Parts: sequence; C-alpha cells; structure tokens
Amino acid sequence: MKEESEKIYTYYRKAQYHETDQMGIIHHSNYVKWMEEARIGYMDQMGFAYKKVEEMEVISPVVEISVTYKKQVFFDDDIQIRVSIRKYNGISLEFNYEFFNTTRNEICTVAYSRHCFLKDGKLISVKKELPDLDRIITAYV
Repeated sequence: MKEESEKIYTYYRKAQYHETDQMGIIHHSNYVKWMEEARIGYMDQMGFAYKKVEEMEVISPVVEISVTYKKQVFFDDDIQIRVSIRKYNGISLEFNYEFFNTTRNEICTVAYSRHCFLKDGKLISVKKELPDLDRIITAYV
C-alpha cells in the first residue's frame, strides 16, 4: 500500500509568454495541455509510461474533462500541478488536478479528466488486457 504522499505527483511549470491572451493572462485552453503534461509525468512516475501503453497498441482518450478557474495565472508565474487518481474501475481512469500558483501562493485552478482504454478501436478492460498496468494503477488509488 502506498502512502498518501506517494500517490500524488507534482508537476512543475513556468507560465510562458506565448501562452498568454490579449489580456495578458494565460489563455484557458493551455490548462488542458498542462493537464496532459502532468498526467504523462505521473504515469512515468508510476512506472508505466504512456509511450509503453501506446507500444502495446492501446490508447487512452479523454472522454470527459472539467476545469474550474479560480484565479488568473500570468506570464512567468511558477505553477505546481498536483495530480492524483480520482477513481479507477478497470475500464475508465479519472485524474484530479490541482493547480497551485507558487508565485502568488494560491490555488488557481482545479480540474479532472476521465479516460477509457481502446485497442483496435474497441473498449478494453485494463484488468483483463493489461494486468501489469492494472496492478500499478490500483496501487495508486
């Protein structure tokens, strides 16, 4: 059983100038990209890189996503994205994301994403098709 702190991955990022909008704040569409960066990093930490999943001809598309913007992020702000597994049932996997702006010392965004697993375009059970991945994910729930 993993300790609670081991179940959370923290991804560090600096807000870039090219990510700002006309108002000088980070454009809302970038948060989804940052979520993906953080999720891929989390899977690497778990010991089952997404690249390895794809090499097994399995993909994990987003089927649901929700982002709640609480505070603005500006160019050059330092951000920590804390990722954890929200729910897993062998068919779908949900992640929680908490964006913490360390420059301003505040939570700026919270989000979640839900993913399924497909092979040859068909929904699969990770427990049956990828038991090694299932064991790894289950250890982080």
